[in-house]
Amino acid sequence: MTKNKFKKITDEDIKNLESICGKENVFVGKNIHEDYSHDELAEEEFFPEILLTPENTEQISKSMKYAYENNIPVTPRGQGTGLVGSAVAIDGGILISTEKLTKIIELDKDNLTITVESGVLLMDIATHVEENDLLYAPDPGEKSASIGGNIATNAGGMRAVKYGVTRDYIRELEVVLPDGKVIKTGGKIVKDSSGYSIKDLIIGAEGTLGIVTKAVLKLLPLPIVNISLLVPFENMETAIETVPKIIRSKNIPVAIEYMERKVIKDSEDYLGKKFPDSSSDAYLLLKFDGNSKDEVEKQYEKVANICLEEGAIDVYISDTEEREDSIWTARGAFLEAIKGSTTKMDECDVVVPRNKVAEFIKYTKFVEKDVDIRISSFGHAGDGNLHVYLLKDEMTEEEFQNKLKKAFDLLYSKGDELGGHVSGEHGIGYAKKAYLEKIMGDDYMNLLRGIKNAFDPKGIMNPGKVC
Repeated sequence: MTKNKFKKITDEDIKNLESICGKENVFVGKNIHEDYSHDELAEEEFFPEILLTPENTEQISKSMKYAYENNIPVTPRGQGTGLVGSAVAIDGGILISTEKLTKIIELDKDNLTITVESGVLLMDIATHVEENDLLYAPDPGEKSASIGGNIATNAGGMRAVKYGVTRDYIRELEVVLPDGKVIKTGGKIVKDSSGYSIKDLIIGAEGTLGIVTKAVLKLLPLPIVNISLLVPFENMETAIETVPKIIRSKNIPVAIEYMERKVIKDSEDYLGKKFPDSSSDAYLLLKFDGNSKDEVEKQYEKVANICLEEGAIDVYISDTEEREDSIWTARGAFLEAIKGSTTKMDECDVVVPRNKVAEFIKYTKFVEKDVDIRISSFGHAGDGNLHVYLLKDEMTEEEFQNKLKKAFDLLYSKGDELGGHVSGEHGIGYAKKAYLEKIMGDDYMNLLRGIKNAFDPKGIMNPGKVC
């Protein structure tokens, strides 16, 4: 809970918000589904006092204006697929879900952009643009997330090695500010040097500065050929130490993922399907794309040779749609598979320089033994973003929380020592605030709070998150 003294919702507030959004879009008390009380991590439940599902920007604007004038906290929410509590109403108040903002407004082939409302799902954007031979490049693992949620956390994903992250593909945003005013920032322009980039402050702010209602996204021509390599190694250290050599070869894959056998086994159990190979302790999964098979073959052949020279056991080429789907479906199921293998879990979403990935992964093995807690990990070896999951199994809740704190203290301190940061793509929310404050220090955090205060002097916008 935050220290702000917010107004509690009254019957009058409910009637006024019903007049703004319509009764069908207002839910109170037992009519609020349990799903809205947590995100995917489901560590704790915090129910809002009132849930709004507005149908357009105007309704959100008027709702925010009412909340601002009456000092009521507001939590924005997309599909609730986050892992750090960003979309959870820890102070009660109003939860505004963008789930009904699902219009694909315009596909502009001349400017290579698509304009969408913030509730549109990532999978629907991908399908729509690919049907028009275009690509929205960011590729977070959770395809059922909304684009607004992706923008709120600056989501990355598996294609970040070659193509970058969400921030790199946002041309323009429509944003409802905490006082209800609506602004547009950015535009259908390729470059901009017109003062501070408000757009880039909004991206990754986790809904603490405003609510994104529309976005203009940058698109690329759709590559014609996609081929993946599954590369087994005897151990993870050898696999990860190969990654900088791949990057230096200038044959940059779309994705460079790392995985361990135990995570693959969890995925096989979860999906009920065999992975193409699960006999080795460690793997790199690399994806290449291009406009011709010859072009892509030249890239992956050079990288395959590098892997074999560095100690790879073999290189499996996935050059059919069926094989591609098999491998990447399994990769996409890793998180759910790990969740299904234990009673409860929490995550360290640390990001470190690429040449420090091997050292950090090795350190997780030390922490696993030192703290006596089971750890599973996988992640984006090509951009240094590691997903390290700490698993409760049969521990009591008290024992788990004690070990969790000790393990997190060690892992985040090591990440900081290696030149890393607290989160690569999942954000801070309320769950990781203490580690952000510890690692970044008072001067940095005071600057964040100053930015927050400039947008939201009353502190009603997603309080208790980030800073």
